[in-house]
Formats: sequence, structure tokens, C-alpha cells
Amino acid sequence: MSAVRYHVRPAAPREHLFEVRCSIDRPDPAGQTFRLPSWIRGSYLVRDFAKHVVDVSAECYGRALAVERLDKRSLRVAPCAGALTLRYRVHAFDASVRKAYLDLQRGFFNGSSLFYCPQGMERGGFEVVLQRPDDPLCADWRVATTLAAIDVDAAGFGRYHADDYESLIDHPVEMGRFERLDFDVDGIPHALVLSGRCEPDRARLVADLRRICHVERELFGQQPGRGPGFEQYLFLANVVGSGYGGLEHRSSTALICSRKDLPRPGDTGLSKEYRGFLGLCSHEYFHLWNVKRITAQRFAESDLGAEAYTRDLWHYEGVTSYYDDLFLLRAGLIDAATYLDLVAENATRIERAPGALVQTLADASFEAWTKYYQPDENSPNATVSYYVKGALAALCLDLRLRVGSTKTLDDVMRAAWQRWGAPGVPVPEGGLEALAQEVSGLDLRAFFDRALRSTEPLPLAELLTDFGVHVARRAPHGDKDDGGRSNKTPLPVWTGLQLRAGDTRIASVLSASPAARAGVQAGDQLVALDGWRVTGAGWSEALMRLQPGRSVALHVFRDDALLQFDLTPAPARADTWVLTLADATGAVLERRKDWLGA
Repeated sequence: MSAVRYHVRPAAPREHLFEVRCSIDRPDPAGQTFRLPSWIRGSYLVRDFAKHVVDVSAECYGRALAVERLDKRSLRVAPCAGALTLRYRVHAFDASVRKAYLDLQRGFFNGSSLFYCPQGMERGGFEVVLQRPDDPLCADWRVATTLAAIDVDAAGFGRYHADDYESLIDHPVEMGRFERLDFDVDGIPHALVLSGRCEPDRARLVADLRRICHVERELFGQQPGRGPGFEQYLFLANVVGSGYGGLEHRSSTALICSRKDLPRPGDTGLSKEYRGFLGLCSHEYFHLWNVKRITAQRFAESDLGAEAYTRDLWHYEGVTSYYDDLFLLRAGLIDAATYLDLVAENATRIERAPGALVQTLADASFEAWTKYYQPDENSPNATVSYYVKGALAALCLDLRLRVGSTKTLDDVMRAAWQRWGAPGVPVPEGGLEALAQEVSGLDLRAFFDRALRSTEPLPLAELLTDFGVHVARRAPHGDKDDGGRSNKTPLPVWTGLQLRAGDTRIASVLSASPAARAGVQAGDQLVALDGWRVTGAGWSEALMRLQPGRSVALHVFRDDALLQFDLTPAPARADTWVLTLADATGAVLERRKDWLGA
């Protein structure tokens, strides 16, 4: 029998309340302490899950026991002679992938939001009983989870098992009315679970995901194979009107996507939205290796109570971001020209970000807890994304290895799997840096110092030239121009204003820009530019009417007061990257074929 048993009941879907009962046969005779995590692995922000606990009580054979709160996430139950039961409710109203949610349509939870852990029993066996909701409107609910089933009914409600607490909280649970699309990848059951109203092209989704998963497993020699701890893999997708994101787990991923991200029956092309969804699935699936099994020692040592600091998120998120689009190419879902457009978009984001000249990649990782996950109006000026710049750094590393040795980043990641992932050994700080040098035989210290510990631009353009890729920069054609190939008319000016999506409110003012010199600020509501009304959809059109160096009146509302500023636009900056296949022969062409297949 498991040392710790939980019963989870969707007690009040209309009020978003889960009821949890935790039973222990042999509690600590001095008083049993329980703790709830404060953050969830893969998302580097202290979220204080205990704040969603509504009430707590404890009993022993029907006798009420005192519960003492020790800190924001810990409590202690008075000593008792016999089995202890802890009861509590959790308010679940976070529709993201990080916490828990419950209403009449669906229920979802990460174990870190629901399961208080009895201290001293973290490595013992855990049992979870998922109970059906009582509400008649939820009578047809089913369960999708990768927890090990022990005794469940046809809908998936019943008893599950986890070997230890870490495993318990790393298998999210989806319940409700969902559609499950099953498919096989190299003998391992996979499924896409779609919760939410949608009418996608089911056959296309399954075929595309199967191809992505297969090429990723090929990189690691089809490992891990099917077995205890990896009996299946689930893509748990919550389909909404507008949303995008994912969170990795050891044999599943929780996703949120927009309906427009999914292909509809009859669609033949690859829309930008569907390409983004496939890239998200590719990214989270690669975390099956890089993060969930090739794991940072700093994170592995954490009990999830406080921040765990590392300077290596470029490895865990940047390398994964490099591979997510590359696997779309390897799976045959995009061509080389489209892949280069995606690289150009990343390069454009960094080129346009003043923060890339302020914050290093290593510091971006270390400060993720306070800066990346808590952005503000000055973030573009002060920070750089370890996802985006990290992906470009990983690309540069791969190209550097291909030019200077017989090895590639694929070889480094396979070595990382053999050294750390397969045996379950955490990765020491700086581990991938050292391994890349060991595998390739190259002295890469200067490369890593530049890429990770300085704000000097990455050697991207130079390296791409060695692979027959032509690099150019142009002015953007509008505020939605992310980079890549375009034949549209470029904007004539640059103002340094960033607006909120679909709005005329200023989100950020870039440092040393015409807007900063004019005196406008984040939060200002644009009203008119050069005497013309400003709309969110018409912002690019308004900029088209301006001339570099000619001052115009900019009217804004600030704190309900109408203010006027003189804005002098600067010439449009050539900050938008374009990458295309150049004519190549000999060794350059061979290198490009090995990398891009073209």
C-alpha cells in the first residue's frame, strides 16, 4: 500500500473548487508537517500555489486535530496516534498551463497546485484517486493523464500511482469533454487531447505530429524506449479563442492554443498560425529530453520552495528553441527557405531589442525570476530573451562545430543524453559548454564568452555566410513585419513606439528613440498624429505619411488629460533580417546540405 493517499474530487465546478483529502497511516509522531510547492518546474516564477487553498482541516479517527501554519506554504498538524487525514479545498481558476482550473466544461490541474507533500515521505509511494464530479452537467467527463493507472474505469476515474512526490506532480491531469486523437510513434502510444470547441483536420494533425516526434526520437537513437515512467506521451491542448503557450512534463505537455492555430479540413497550405502550433509541440516534445531528463543540477536540487538560480537557461530553453523549428524542416513540414525566414525573425527580434546591448544571456537566465517572468514597460530596453537569443546562440554553436570539426550540436546533445539523461544524473552548471568542447575537440572558450557573457552581437552573419546563406537587412514594412522575405513597401520612418496589440495605448518606448526624446511614455493613449486620428489597425499607415526629420504633433491622453508632443521621426532603420539561399559550391554547399538539406 502507498505511504500517502490522495482523493481528488471536482467538488464544486460552478465555484471552481477542487476538494482534496490526503491520508497517511503513520504520520510523524511529533506532528506531521506538510508543504506545497511555490513554483512549478519549467516556469521560473514564484507563484505561491498555497494562496489558492481555501480551507484546511485535519482529523484522526474522527477526532479533529489542530493545524498550525508555519509559513506561506507549510503547515503542521498536531501529533496523533493513528492514521491522519488532511482535508482542504483549492480554488482553481487559472486557465494557463501552470496551475489548476475547474468549471462546468473542464477540469485541469498540475499536482504542484493540489498536493501538499508530507515531509519525510517525499520518496515513498503515492496513490491518487480521481473521483467523478457530482454535478449532473459533468456526468460525461473523462480523464487524460500519464499517471500510472492502477484501477480505473472506462472514463479514467479511479486509482493511480506515483513512485515519489516528484513524479506525482509531473503528470498533469485533464478531465472533461475532450477529443483524443491516438497515434503511434516508434511503438510508443501518443495522443493529442483537444479540450475546447474546435473542428480541426484530425488526420493532418496526427500525421504532422507523428513526423515531428519521430525525427526527434531519431536524434537520440529512439531513446527512451517504452517502459516504466514512459508508457505513453500526451499532448494536452486547451483550445481557446486566443492563447499560446506550453509547459513540459516527463511524459506529457500541457498546451494552450487558439482555434485559428489548428488546421481546418480542406486547408492545404501551412498557415503561420499552424506552423506556430507545430513549433510549440516540437519545442515541448524536445523537453522530454532537454530539461526533463537532461536536467540542471540547480533545479534538481530545489524543493520548489524558493528560486533556484542558474545561468544555463540558454542551454535548456535556447537549444530547445533552436531545434523546435529545425525539426519542422527535418520532418519535411517546411522547406529550407521557410526555415531561414524563421531564423531571420529571431535575428530581427534581437536586432530591434535595445536590451540585447544591456543584458547578457547568462544574466538573462539568472534574472529570469524577476525580469523575464515579470516584464514591465522597460523590459525591451533592459532585457534579452534567453529563448530567442539562446536559440541564435545554439545555432551559432552548431555552425561553429560544423565548420571547425567533424561534430555537430546533434552529437553534443546525444552525448548529453548518454552522460546525464539516460543515467538520471543532473547537469552541473556550465555542463553543456564543457561537453561541446570535449566532443568537438575545439577550444570554444572565446565563443562562449562572447555568446553568453557579453553583449557583443553574435557572429551569426559570418557563420551563415560559411553555409551559403545570404544575409541582408532591410527596413520593416509595418508594425507586424517580424522579418524574413518581403516585397512590400518599407516604412520611411522610425519612432521607437511599441503599441499594445490591437490598441493605441503605448506599451513601451524604446531607449534613445524619437519617441523617448519627444517625452511620451508607456501607458499614454495615442489620439492623433500630424492631425490625423490614430487607430491600432492603422498605425503603420499613419507612419507611411511621415517624413524623416520633419516634426509632427502627437496628441495623447495621459491620466485623462490631453497632451501634445513634438515628434521628429528618424529614418527607418535597417533592422529587419532577410536570409536566403545563395549560390554555393564545393565545401560550402556540402556543409549547407548537411545542415539544411538544400
